[in-house]
Amino acid sequence: MSVPAVAVIGGGYAGLACAVELARRGVHVTVFERSHTLGGRARVVHKDPHWRVDNGQHILIGAYAELTRLLRLTGGSPRQLEHLPLTLHVPGRLHLRAAALPAPFHLAVGLLRAQGLSWSDRLAMLRLMRALKRDGFRVAPGATVADLLRTTGQTANLIQLVWEPLCVAALNTPIAEACAQVFANVLRDSLASSAAASELLIPRVDLSELFPVPAARFLATRRGRLRTGNAITAIQPVDGGFRLEGDPGSQPWQQVVLATAPYHAAPLLASTGACDRLAAQIDALPHEPIVTVYLALGRGQHLPYAMIGLVSGSTAGPAQWAFDRGRLGGPEGLIACVISASGPHEQLARDELILATHGQLERQLGRRLPAPEWSQVIVEKRATIACRPGIFRPGMRTPLPGLWLAGDYVDSDYPATLESAVRSGVACAQAIFGGGAVAS
Repeated sequence: MSVPAVAVIGGGYAGLACAVELARRGVHVTVFERSHTLGGRARVVHKDPHWRVDNGQHILIGAYAELTRLLRLTGGSPRQLEHLPLTLHVPGRLHLRAAALPAPFHLAVGLLRAQGLSWSDRLAMLRLMRALKRDGFRVAPGATVADLLRTTGQTANLIQLVWEPLCVAALNTPIAEACAQVFANVLRDSLASSAAASELLIPRVDLSELFPVPAARFLATRRGRLRTGNAITAIQPVDGGFRLEGDPGSQPWQQVVLATAPYHAAPLLASTGACDRLAAQIDALPHEPIVTVYLALGRGQHLPYAMIGLVSGSTAGPAQWAFDRGRLGGPEGLIACVISASGPHEQLARDELILATHGQLERQLGRRLPAPEWSQVIVEKRATIACRPGIFRPGMRTPLPGLWLAGDYVDSDYPATLESAVRSGVACAQAIFGGGAVAS
């Protein structure tokens, strides 16, 4: 079998998933990554000589099977992920934990045992899930999550403690703007599925080490090439394929997978001279930020669980979730507080944001906390696309045969997550291999 080489532009989760899947099938792959660190928008960052932290916190759920398959394929250890039953813990307000029972009893019993929910809250949750199941998890076109919650009679307490935090965690979009259909898809494959599907999987290693580094090793054993610090600045269609400006080689590539962030993909598509409309559509995509506030509180400082919810709002504080990195393989006392989507916190200066988050943690935990020994604020201004009803999400094919798109923003049932990214990469690989791109 004659196997043409494939160029993948972008060494994030989508690009590496595509490269791994192609290499597994015997295709020779070269990955071009402009940074010297793999992972794209899910990577480790070195903020000073003593601290290695992620540019954001990512959790997986058991339903996100494609990424966990790739982790196994590339030799990842099961110990790299903390497996937790579905647990929503907001100190002093809520404790909901799925029972160790088969579905649907895991959630039903967990709901019966939940602390901080009234019977009205419990009945409202069951009413929403029952309505979604009755309608096959299809919601009215154009509906927002706020619309869905209103039409199913969700209580204010349940919205504040459960639905709103879950929505911004999964879709990174406020409930008033978030797409109800995508939210329903996530609920379908998690809460309404098996007990294993609703498990929380939290990385115990940094995001570059979780998949990108094992993927690079996998490629190296299969004659794949990885060119870090190598930016591709333009794509030129030529006879026989494409030339990549910035590629130190000279041969044209028959197949090119563009697996960068959308705001990098748009100018590269425009550089071809044949994808102007698609480039403009991608360039117009709205984005939402994610801010991570790291607080190193020192030895002896722990959260009650590896991940807890925080009551957020103008008076409560900016963050929605806090992660105890000390419980997840990191330094003891290192807490990561996550602020998803846009909001008033964007007007705060760095020091103000640290003080606001520290004070929020103190109030939520009900105790004084030491001043941070070290702190850091990491802002991803365009962390994900805004997951709104009717938003344009391109398919993986472009107007130029042989030029493909991969990334978390590509058309998917899911929001812009690591699972969406790797699924798009794998889909590209399957299309390239199975669609006539590989000649026998």
